[in-house]
Amino acid sequence: MDYERIIFNIKLQLHKESDKLANLCNTMAFIKELPDVSWAGVYIERDGELVLGPFQGKAACNRIKIGCAVCGTAFEEGRTLVVPDVEKFPGHIACDSLSKSEIVVPIICNDKKIGVLDLDSYSLNRFNEVDKENLEEIVRLLIENNVF
Repeated sequence: MDYERIIFNIKLQLHKESDKLANLCNTMAFIKELPDVSWAGVYIERDGELVLGPFQGKAACNRIKIGCAVCGTAFEEGRTLVVPDVEKFPGHIACDSLSKSEIVVPIICNDKKIGVLDLDSYSLNRFNEVDKENLEEIVRLLIENNVF
């Protein structure tokens, strides 16, 4: 599945369903259909930590400290991080030891940091600028439709 189709499906889902949790869960299912994505999910900020939200893939870390690992760093810095090789990222947390690359998009609504969208792959260098732009668009779409 490509981004055009994923975004179309997300828009359709958001049009048909008003429940935020249902929409977020199905969004992760759509994203997980991307080629060579082993995990797709969100972490939501709760009491100064990122707490696991809806996801598709193997079991994941329940909590990540803000400023730690890829997710915590992207959240703290408020910018998307594309990591070609997670082994080279200082403080990387290996929730799945087979993960090789990662992209994390911060979720920021009205200047308030809400959480992050996180994708992993078992391949090195899986994520690029096209992924960054489209995943940021998906996050904007979810924010505009009050999913967060």
